[in-house]
Amino acid sequence: MAGEHHATIVWQRGDQDFLDKKYSRAHIWRFDEGCEVPGSCPPSKLIPAPMAKPDAVDPEEGLIASLSACHMLFFLAFAAKAGYRVDSYVDEAFGVLGKNDGGRTFMERITLRPLVAFSGDTKPDQAAVDDMHHRAHDQCFIANSLRSDIVLAPPPPTLA
Repeated sequence: MAGEHHATIVWQRGDQDFLDKKYSRAHIWRFDEGCEVPGSCPPSKLIPAPMAKPDAVDPEEGLIASLSACHMLFFLAFAAKAGYRVDSYVDEAFGVLGKNDGGRTFMERITLRPLVAFSGDTKPDQAAVDDMHHRAHDQCFIANSLRSDIVLAPPPPTLA
């Protein structure tokens, strides 16, 4: 079904004791036709390496990447439809955790900072770029699913 999306998360204890609470948080995110992404919690004072893997994706990073990718895919579609050639799109997005009204940790704010480079005879002006970002944000179903404040702070586009 087109509206359904699936992910399989796999963690195994192996020969770890587990009850000593010093078990590995490393796991695998498995998608589609076997694409695998290493996952972990972020390393911290409470859960240092090697129990946490700094070179794996943590759930917070995955959330930020999902939002950024969703926004980018809509932006690229709007640019192509308008006849603007995009050469590159790089977003160094980041998120900030905070506490909600109930005192629970949540992703309070996510900032997208896409840097877009255009080339060709037809290049958008800043107003057109801003409009494509606005429409991408409006259409992004990940953005529409979050309670986080989402800030768009892109630098000006690069016109090659």
